[in-house]
Amino acid sequence: MSFESFSEFIAMGGHGFYVWLSYAIALIVIVINIVNPARQKKKIVSDLVRRLRRENKSS
Repeated sequence: MSFESFSEFIAMGGHGFYVWLSYAIALIVIVINIVNPARQKKKIVSDLVRRLRRENKSS
């Protein structure tokens, strides 16, 4: 499918809103799937460091 202009490409034959919305939702899901585990790992590591420091102080 070829488009005569960039605005036709954006409009996607009248379906542009749904096409670009689906791309945006997919991008948001991908970003969440990358960022969330990294944040959880950082929290787990900081909790473990805090626990180790507390255990070393009591020993």
